[in-house]
Amino acid sequence: MNPQEHAHLPTRRNLLLGAGALFAWPYVPKVWAASGRDPRFLVVVLRGGLDGLSAVMPVGDPQFAAIRSDFKLSPTHTPFRLDPLFSLNPAMPNLADLYAKREATLFHAVATPYRARSHFDAQEVLENGMTRSSTGVDTGWLNRALSLIPKAKGIELRPAKALSVSATTPLILRGPAQVETWQPQTLPYASADTLMRLQALYDDKDQALANALREGVQVDDFIASDPSMAAMGKQPLKGPNSFASAARAAASLMAPVTGPRIAVMNFDGWDTHSSQGPYEGRLAKNLASLDAGMAAIKEGLGASWAQTSVLIVTEFGRTVHVNGSSGTDHGTATVAFLVGGAVAGGRVIADWPSLKESALFEGRDLAPTMDLRAVMKGLLIDQFGFEEKVLSEKVFPGSEKAPGMRDLIRA
Repeated sequence: MNPQEHAHLPTRRNLLLGAGALFAWPYVPKVWAASGRDPRFLVVVLRGGLDGLSAVMPVGDPQFAAIRSDFKLSPTHTPFRLDPLFSLNPAMPNLADLYAKREATLFHAVATPYRARSHFDAQEVLENGMTRSSTGVDTGWLNRALSLIPKAKGIELRPAKALSVSATTPLILRGPAQVETWQPQTLPYASADTLMRLQALYDDKDQALANALREGVQVDDFIASDPSMAAMGKQPLKGPNSFASAARAAASLMAPVTGPRIAVMNFDGWDTHSSQGPYEGRLAKNLASLDAGMAAIKEGLGASWAQTSVLIVTEFGRTVHVNGSSGTDHGTATVAFLVGGAVAGGRVIADWPSLKESALFEGRDLAPTMDLRAVMKGLLIDQFGFEEKVLSEKVFPGSEKAPGMRDLIRA
């Protein structure tokens, strides 16, 4: 069937220096892409394993209603119909709106080459871009891609840096290309008096740290200067809106012409073994937070949204059948989301394997029919001018049988 339309632990000094370098981006000379385009690419990793059948429901599959009886329609829970086969969870109205505006493409029955069910190994394969974990290569596919972008045809990316919205650099961004980290506030800010004393100490002992601290404080001032993000500078970032707040802040950092063009964010908490709740439980709340984050990214990017793609992925899916704790266990194939103003959207791309028992992977999981690396490669080709051979040999070694999926980005 053809398709349808562990982290490096930085020292305190390195974290401060990273913050200073991040704030320095707005002051580098303005350099436009040679092609006249100025693409941006954000990857969001949903850690824990998203149940794809709950997020994008195959209501057109005759087996679905019996297998997932908790998805019976009701006046208060009406999924968004995407096409004859798929409907979107009602917790995601913003994604439904992006889909209607052709700014979202969804991929179903997709997976990395990994076929076991360990979070650690699955996340390693997702991030290293290889065919397996424990390869001995401590670099990520996105960093390897970033290091090659200036050599890609028609693109000169400046600054050639990436942004990691985290305290430490995840595997996906480890490698030779420079990465700066920024983390939303998780602890109360130091007082002005404490900062003044630290500044005096660093000015006396370590000028590099002194400059980084001064510029790092300016990063917080930059974020707080936006009224919609000012609360982030006053209290720890927690609660159901934390992902959306962090996403909007990261997007605002990416928006300027001299901001980072590539970034990665994490969203934890998708390991729903119990009380999953597709409409009102843990999963529904996570989907609603993710959906709010998509809208926040669009808002934070402003005019830059038009040249942005946001790829949202997870390490594996979950079992087709619900377990005795009203949850789902570790599975295989799942969904991925691609949103952005640069996306040629309004499609669900899937070579649907069916939910018949005989079609399930190892008798329990949604069978994978699409290699996630094909999506990743296609985005790098369309947005950054990569050649297939370079991607197969240097960015995703061993992926020759998963050629890049084309036309994911508007021409």
